[in-house]
Amino acid sequence: MTFRPFDLSGRVALITGGNSGIGLGMAEGLAAAGCEISVWGTNPQKNEAAVAALDAYGVKVSAFTCNVANEAAVGSAFANTLAAHGRVDGCFANAGVGGRGARFDEMTNDEWQRVLNINLDGVFNTFRVAAGHMRERAAKGDAFGRLVSTSSLAAISGAPRGEHYAATKGGLISMNRALAVEYARYGVTANVILPGWIETAMTERSLNNPRFEEAVLRRIPARRWGKPEDFAGIAVYLMSNASSYHTADSFLIDGGYASF
Repeated sequence: MTFRPFDLSGRVALITGGNSGIGLGMAEGLAAAGCEISVWGTNPQKNEAAVAALDAYGVKVSAFTCNVANEAAVGSAFANTLAAHGRVDGCFANAGVGGRGARFDEMTNDEWQRVLNINLDGVFNTFRVAAGHMRERAAKGDAFGRLVSTSSLAAISGAPRGEHYAATKGGLISMNRALAVEYARYGVTANVILPGWIETAMTERSLNNPRFEEAVLRRIPARRWGKPEDFAGIAVYLMSNASSYHTADSFLIDGGYASF
């Protein structure tokens, strides 16, 4: 018998923030492995562009406009995803926003809440409906699920003027471990990805700053910025049967930055 642990045919993955950057990089890897994809994003035009890109892989693709900070919107988008695909096997909670760089003692409550609402509450809203769906399927004899969140290098390193961002990303690591323990009995794994400095719209301003490049790039042993496609392989692995006994882990994908 041919060993095909990374064949995702028949599986369905939901990816929040999947219309660009790391989310789209993961979506393309999953689609290339045969997985159906449902993209959630707040920009309809970017959603349409993502669908066009993913259609090239010959799998079923859907996209829904959703602000994950809105509980009702998440419930509606999840129902639409089930209507389109019939099931959700993997939920990649990737949607997030960056901080605005204020000094901590001058940071407003509105700015603090803005970041927490998307980066932490948004993952709670999304994982809650996904985990419930996976638990219900397990009760019917279909035990399989993957919960994957996108954290950040900022969760484990000092992030000055980004305490709110770091707090949300650190919180995902703790949430992940708890989910891994609680839902293992349902065939569900929970893992978290920690990207380093990756070329996305969120990091464009910093990465194009010559002073920042001079200070940071030389500290990355890989000697380059990360790219969205660097997350395709880990997404496929975590979605596959090959990772069925791998849970509660944190995957640091930073080109060696944190170790140098």
